[in-house]
Amino acid sequence: MKAVVLEKKGVINVREVPDPSAPGSGELLISPHTVGICGSDVHYYLNGRVGKYVVEKPMILGHEASGTVLEVGPGVKGFQVGDRVAMEPGIPDMYSRAAKLGLYNIDPSVRFFATPPVDGCLSEKIVHPAAFTYKLPDNLTYEDGALMEPLSVGMWAATKAGIKPGDIGAVAGAGTIGLLTAASAIAGGCAKVLISDVSQDKLELAASIPGVVPVNLKEESFLDRVMEETDGWGADRVFEASGNLKSYDDLWRLGAPGNTTVIIGIPADGKIPMDVTEVQARETRIENVFRYANVYQKAIDMVAAGKIELKPFVSRTYPMEQAKEAFDRFAEGHPEDVKIQIEVPQNH
Repeated sequence: MKAVVLEKKGVINVREVPDPSAPGSGELLISPHTVGICGSDVHYYLNGRVGKYVVEKPMILGHEASGTVLEVGPGVKGFQVGDRVAMEPGIPDMYSRAAKLGLYNIDPSVRFFATPPVDGCLSEKIVHPAAFTYKLPDNLTYEDGALMEPLSVGMWAATKAGIKPGDIGAVAGAGTIGLLTAASAIAGGCAKVLISDVSQDKLELAASIPGVVPVNLKEESFLDRVMEETDGWGADRVFEASGNLKSYDDLWRLGAPGNTTVIIGIPADGKIPMDVTEVQARETRIENVFRYANVYQKAIDMVAAGKIELKPFVSRTYPMEQAKEAFDRFAEGHPEDVKIQIEVPQNH
């Protein structure tokens, strides 16, 4: 079968790789159809590493995927050949202490697609646990299914924020995750969510989400606008989704007394500034997210119910044979792009 392989830093090839083995107990053989490109994929491509994870041998890329069931392994119930599905990419050790506590996303032994040394899913076939595979309703496309992975990050952030009906939210950063966090916060009960960025293209997309108020940092202060929109009280739920240290200049002052601030973005060196006096004076509750847990099905259900519209988030789709061009496009950082996806040929 063919796959998109990161041979080493800066080198991507679409080439033949061995077929996976037959699905074992509790597993499915799946033909990926649509796979989204994530910033982590591009970091591996450009830098050969993300933090402690280093590409030391060729690795198949991709972890945001939807596809079609080709074969059902022994003991699997609820799936049949031909089912359209989305795949949650993190596979924990279900016997681990973290998994037993329901914290499987932070299981130290989790195996996550396209995180060295684990191969990703940008290939024509893959074996995946049925427990982390979800059927797509008829009104969801394969493109929607591939967006469930980044949407789950936004859903998890909104969940960790503890949103209550009528809350006001503020999101720093209108990249893919920031936009999907804003959409999740609205779907979760926020009456209004302000979102900031310097890209007018992304802010125009944000404005298309009912209830989301875009703020262009080139034209106005995010803090001033948040205070204006809340009569000086501040936002009930604050989300940092940019990973840019500049956002912390005002971040701790955006929240209302008793607010919850959720850290999503990861700065390059992993360090952030904190004004403890501002945090303490508001009794700010600080939460953070690492991927997500127990929200994949909820994300699918929200989109299927029409609470979140994903079509506007797909900027470009490339055929698999043009995967390198797709990664290069992402790496160039075009401000009008939100999510770039790759379509895998269906040769089964």
